[in-house]
Amino acid sequence: MANSALEIVGLLLTLIGLIGTAASTGMPMWRVTAFIGENIIVFETRYEGLWMNCFRQADIRMQCKVYDSLLALPPDLQAARGLMCCALALGGLGLLISLVGLQCTSCIQNNDRAKRLVLIIAGSMVLVACVCVLIPVSWTGHVIIRDFYNPLLIDAQRRELGEALYIGWVSAAFLFFGGCMFTCCNLQSEEKASPRYMHSRDPSYMAYPPQPLQPQQLVFVPQPQPQPQPQQYPVLSRHPSSIYSTYSRYPSVRSEMAYL
Repeated sequence: MANSALEIVGLLLTLIGLIGTAASTGMPMWRVTAFIGENIIVFETRYEGLWMNCFRQADIRMQCKVYDSLLALPPDLQAARGLMCCALALGGLGLLISLVGLQCTSCIQNNDRAKRLVLIIAGSMVLVACVCVLIPVSWTGHVIIRDFYNPLLIDAQRRELGEALYIGWVSAAFLFFGGCMFTCCNLQSEEKASPRYMHSRDPSYMAYPPQPLQPQQLVFVPQPQPQPQPQQYPVLSRHPSSIYSTYSRYPSVRSEMAYL
């Protein structure tokens, strides 16, 4: 029962992490314009994402434009595109596989070992998706912080961490805990399923070291001699014998002598 509850919690955490990963992938708020200086009045904000860059002016709706060329993007954004797509694919596939191995489903019946194996595979896929989310988000954050403190760049070229990066970090944490619940709980169940024999130990119990076996001399036990049986003699009768031989129709000679 406890395992089933943990599996449902892991499923919900994985689902939340997958939704956050999808939101972070589509949002353009990966890099945000940094406002540095004494000027408080700001007329324009610039956002840079994986697929487009956007401009937003005061009291005017946001205008976005898709990138014209993939090769013109910096290396961190190029890698982030592929890794975030891989994370979505692995997370979604792991979520679907985990539905097969849940104890509350009847996809695999009368085979608990197969259910645990399916959940371990699903948890491993979710953990790999977590790594695929964590790498591009952390890489982009490192580049932003490095460029912010670069003295060779002007203030207009500096950027700050966007909302999509924070959502990516939180989503990676949800995916990590969801994958750990799928994997670790079923690994513990596999160990507990092994047969173990427990016995109560007496307080006066003392373990003795094993003694080496010594060769023993063979002893022959005399067998009792059979007692001689008294010899049986035939009993003579005055009446003719009624036993005839197999191949003769007449009485035997012995019966005639006995009669005489």
